Amino acid sequence: MTIQVHGFPGDAAPVARLAAALGVASAIVEVKTFPDGETLPTVPVTRATTVIVYRALNQPNTRLVPLLQAADAWRRAGVSRLVLVTPYLGYLRQDMVFAPGQPLSRDLICGWLGGAFDRLVTVQAHLHRTASLTEALGIPATNIDIGGDLAALVAAGERPLIVGPDSESRPGVQAAAMTLGTDWTAFDKQRLGDREVRLTLDDATPVAGRATLLLDDICSSGCTLAQAIHHLLQAGAASVDVAVAHALFDAEALDRLREAGARRIVSSDSIPHLTNALDLTGRLADALRSEIPA
Repeated sequence: MTIQVHGFPGDAAPVARLAAALGVASAIVEVKTFPDGETLPTVPVTRATTVIVYRALNQPNTRLVPLLQAADAWRRAGVSRLVLVTPYLGYLRQDMVFAPGQPLSRDLICGWLGGAFDRLVTVQAHLHRTASLTEALGIPATNIDIGGDLAALVAAGERPLIVGPDSESRPGVQAAAMTLGTDWTAFDKQRLGDREVRLTLDDATPVAGRATLLLDDICSSGCTLAQAIHHLLQAGAASVDVAVAHALFDAEALDRLREAGARRIVSSDSIPHLTNALDLTGRLADALRSEIPA
């Protein structure tokens, strides 16, 4: 059985790192874009029976169609097993019908991916209302929890109070706190609009004089985290650091966090961003060891 790692233009560096960690060859898909926006990928010619495909699905509307086209091409070329490694899996936040007339996008996108691939590996998936990613996709799925990795990276041997921005973050924050042997808490969040929220924190939470770490899976606008930073500093926190798994935010959002008083802002390299501080190569490779023959 032959295994290779393939990826798309723009992902050459993480593809090469992952292939090197697994001790296999790598190659890049060619993608032609026609004047009307249609895409035509050409997958590498290979005798591999298993192809591990690296493709982060941020900006998913431009990435999904070439990915699905390439999956068809790999199958037609004789590849019998396709494993999708998508460090960020988009559309999982659309995990219910929020208003009449809207789709349940999670199920739509997961249906497409589950029909094209045999296994999926992702990182810190947004599973707030998704009981099982494997069930949503219909194929085996591995969701790598990096909350502890991010917390350890920022804490650097110290034991900060780890804080989640909402009640849905509680399980991940608690797990990260256990990794560091420290305590934790989480805000209760009431959403008032797309960029307006109301946060409350238990008055009994010992914040005053503490170094604190805000830990979240995704940052996009930064509005919730900025308000959380403000609350913690108002409560007497000695410092507030921010660690997010997936950096979806732009320069304006980054400025918003800094202006709110964040001391340090870090993310994993699931999405290229100037805050990247955690290299995921090792965690991804560990999750894929079972694909490599002994």
